[in-house]
Amino acid sequence: MISENRVDAGKRIVMTERDHLTQLPSQHEKVLVLDFGAQYVQLIVRRIREHKVYAEVVPCDIPAEKLLAARPTALVLSGGPSSVYAEDAPSFDPAILDAGIPIFGICYGCQLMAHLLGGTVAPGEKREYGRTQLQVLEPDVLLNGVPEHTTCWMSHGDRVEEVPEGFEVLARTEHSPVAAMADLERDLCAVQFHPEVQHTPEGDVILRNFLYEVAGCSASWQTESFIEQAVEEIRARVGDDRVLCTISGGVDSSVVAMLMDRAIGDQLICMFIDHGLMRRHEPEQVVATFSERLGDRFVFVDAAADFLEKLRGVEDPELKRSIIGETFIRTFEREAGKLGDFKFIAHGTVYPDVIESGGDTTETIKTHHNVGGLPEDMQFENIEPLRSLFKDEVRQVGLKLGLPEEIVWRQPFPGPGLAVRIIGEITPERLEMVRGADAILREELEAFGTKGLAQWFAVLSSMRSVGVMGDGRTYEHPVILRVVSTEDFMTADWADLPHDLLSRISNRIVNEVRGVNRVVYDITSKPPGTIEWE
Repeated sequence: MISENRVDAGKRIVMTERDHLTQLPSQHEKVLVLDFGAQYVQLIVRRIREHKVYAEVVPCDIPAEKLLAARPTALVLSGGPSSVYAEDAPSFDPAILDAGIPIFGICYGCQLMAHLLGGTVAPGEKREYGRTQLQVLEPDVLLNGVPEHTTCWMSHGDRVEEVPEGFEVLARTEHSPVAAMADLERDLCAVQFHPEVQHTPEGDVILRNFLYEVAGCSASWQTESFIEQAVEEIRARVGDDRVLCTISGGVDSSVVAMLMDRAIGDQLICMFIDHGLMRRHEPEQVVATFSERLGDRFVFVDAAADFLEKLRGVEDPELKRSIIGETFIRTFEREAGKLGDFKFIAHGTVYPDVIESGGDTTETIKTHHNVGGLPEDMQFENIEPLRSLFKDEVRQVGLKLGLPEEIVWRQPFPGPGLAVRIIGEITPERLEMVRGADAILREELEAFGTKGLAQWFAVLSSMRSVGVMGDGRTYEHPVILRVVSTEDFMTADWADLPHDLLSRISNRIVNEVRGVNRVVYDITSKPPGTIEWE
């Protein structure tokens, strides 16, 4: 059971009906991950896709007939915070276990598999959290290539004490007599630990063994496969209607624009609305890039004054996001009316946006303006072709679509822009402060080298602090620097930058940015923090 990042029992990712099961062409393999409330279940999906096997998340209570109709190649049962004996414990249709589909249980999924098949699950004598020594007893197919003694990442209170009939114990730890089990006659496997996390060094080997040796997958998932499928789905859904694509200048919306262009060509109009909340010189760069590529199908709208007026006096970050999301849509509606009729609006929504924005039963981490921040009475139907992709997958799609590297590898930037990098009220003066600090940080890091870094930016605090400048007292704002390394943007570590580099950046910001007298460096990982501050 995941406890470090607990969500309420039974909470899970909620998507629209059409997003529960992507209708891939029949020649493609597909692994479905049943979500039992693991907040980071998407990490399992990511690890599977790294082995070039397509995977997606579905609710754990999906009816057996619907799941089987999707013809999955294999299933994975995720972890979760519950006990299998709890009254409201999430479960799944037991008929799925007898359907002849290879199944791999992880943590809670392991316990639930054992429980439903007649094994014994009970509270452990000692809970296991963090790195734990694993002893391999049977290096069978699942654990082939795993050393006899290795490390795994545990996070559970209950444990499997007796395996179901037909299962063999493959591994154990000091406090878990069944750390891995399998019934290879039925292609059922399970582990008590978390092979999807980096803290389980052999986790990749175990996942590969399940996918290739147990489930018989053949590594057919490629970027080209996604592009072909997405183009087919876009054409089928859009028909002869016109689509308005929102461009922010970021990689996600840029890839969507090129994907939509490939799918429907002249039926597409791309619009860039400058909300006045972008980084220094970015609006000019966006206009230059897309005017050249799209010609008269690219439309620029300067709406900075309107956005800043609506944000005047607003301090709450969720309200900022909601206002920006609605203002975007209302602006698009108004401007689109000048260009003719549109049925659809295309967004650069990606998988982490959907997860963090929550749903009816999912914990909301932060609302993304193009997910939870959209108004209910919106005039357009949404098209979100990247909704199931992680950031690195989006970049690969962008390269395959021929986007230049300076766009594909552009620094991630939130849709609400600098509005969520200013703590508190947004004013023109405060925007200039954070723009100036951010520009200095970017300039220094690019000169130093950004290998191994994923995202870097400045945040303007709402606090003030006392300082001394020119022999006089100052009472001005601190700037927070945030630099992280990450593979998937769902977890992240702060970057351990050289002290002399940090000192140089700090000195420049304090001396060159009016209104700032202190610089601090954020050394919080994600979790418990998020990458952005708001």
